[in-house]
Amino acid sequence: MVKCEVVFPTPLPDDPHKWDGWSKYKSVNPYERLCLDSQQNPTNELIEEHCRELLRWWQKKLPLKNQPSNPVAQLLRAGLDESSKYLTEARIELLDPERRKKVDAVLAAEKEQQAIAEFNKFFAFSIADGGLRPEEEKALIGFGADHGLSEEKILQFIEEKLKETGVKRIVPEPEVKTETVVAVAPADAKSEFLRVLQLSALDSESMTDDQRDALINIAENSGLDPGDAEDLVDDYLEEIDRKQIAEITKGKAKGPATIARNGNIAVKVAPKVGTKAAAKFKVLEESSPVTMPRGPALSPEQERKRYPNHTNSLGGQMLLIPSGEFIMGNPFPGAPPNETPHFRASITRFYMSRFPITNAHFEAFDPSHKSKRAPAAGDRHPVVYVSSLDAMKFCQWLSMRERKKYRLPTEAEWEYAAKGTDGRRYPWGNFDKRGDLANFADKNTSFAWSDRQVDDGYAESSPVGSFPRGVSPFGIEDMAGNVWEWCGDFFESYKPTSKIDPRGPTNGTKRVYRGGSWKSRFASLRTTARSANLPNFSCNDLGFRIVCECE
Repeated sequence: MVKCEVVFPTPLPDDPHKWDGWSKYKSVNPYERLCLDSQQNPTNELIEEHCRELLRWWQKKLPLKNQPSNPVAQLLRAGLDESSKYLTEARIELLDPERRKKVDAVLAAEKEQQAIAEFNKFFAFSIADGGLRPEEEKALIGFGADHGLSEEKILQFIEEKLKETGVKRIVPEPEVKTETVVAVAPADAKSEFLRVLQLSALDSESMTDDQRDALINIAENSGLDPGDAEDLVDDYLEEIDRKQIAEITKGKAKGPATIARNGNIAVKVAPKVGTKAAAKFKVLEESSPVTMPRGPALSPEQERKRYPNHTNSLGGQMLLIPSGEFIMGNPFPGAPPNETPHFRASITRFYMSRFPITNAHFEAFDPSHKSKRAPAAGDRHPVVYVSSLDAMKFCQWLSMRERKKYRLPTEAEWEYAAKGTDGRRYPWGNFDKRGDLANFADKNTSFAWSDRQVDDGYAESSPVGSFPRGVSPFGIEDMAGNVWEWCGDFFESYKPTSKIDPRGPTNGTKRVYRGGSWKSRFASLRTTARSANLPNFSCNDLGFRIVCECE
């Protein structure tokens, strides 16, 4: 809306399919109506010329009013009657200095708001690892400047967001200076390097790239091949992660919980003595209120039999997510502030769409959305440029169409469907940085955080179902990467109490979305990663999926 991106070929093509400038005739932006770029400060002569050419183009189409069955007449529709009015209004608006000044002021304010919204998303990407590094802050300042924000406003915004999120600036660690390494026989080099890794007490969350490089240098000086050293580091980190997750979740597999004096169920998870998990987590204590049974509980198998998967009227597959219990939030050290504290949550069965809602499905509800599609996005690409309000209207429409209850997932339902009950970091498990698992910021993108070592095959969004290896424990696909997905909850900080079917507040300023996108670094694809924005916000990497309540 702020800037017209339509070219103005001369002479104007007679066929409206060959250019889209004709479709802007009633845009709320008077510059767009006349196919002008407000940033170029068009002269009065150029304004007159564009208005004249567009009026002449529409004048030639007037005979089509008598041919209602003509495909071109159906395409142009109301424009045959309305175009001259809207084009003339735009001309008058821009030729009057005072009125044009007001228009420019409104557009400038809108441009700044859009820049701030994009900057807000960029900031969320920059702190995905739980802190703001100097190089990322420098990239933030450059990004803001490129979008027309003053340096003063950028710095003020960064300070406000750091205070709001509780994130701290990360001070670069001093360069690791390695001592002279005594030559070790090749047969002992591997065991010696493994000993160094164990002494480091690092895991995949806390190990920085600089620390990893320093460790590889140590291995190389010890006579190990750098490639073998990389493999040893990966194996070590996977083993540490596996132990940590096992320690966190093993409390669920134990016998009946004890009843505390206050009437709550007290659950204590004690990692093995002497393990790194014991040093980090000590004792995980959680409590959940004792509730009266709501009726005979069904096993997951009984639920699947009673509530089979189904296909909705748009052809979208709806898969049952059986009732269960899981740890919501991020239980690992160094977790971002908005992902903690973690807590135990119980979820009642529901259906969830196997894929995000696609362009084809959303446009069955709103055909006009086709003009908002991202470039080169086909029917099976996830719908974007939809606000949470648009998504909720779609759910209402589908509910009336099928006489079922469709809605956006709660944040808890979304996370449960993504991670299941075993505490995995990503929908597919705990391994990362592979191009066959999800669509994220890889070598095909040009962001400061793009991973140049991975190729997922897409520069922007991908058709849903393109990464079947990234499926969640319940068979739900595309939950990590591709596009962020709206949830129904308004954002609030977590509280360390167990909950049954938790829902966020019924009102607030920002609504949550989850899952990361093709713009995200891999770390943002965690099942626990959260972000939020205004309910009417929309952009080119934010869509949604739906749930259907079990009858």
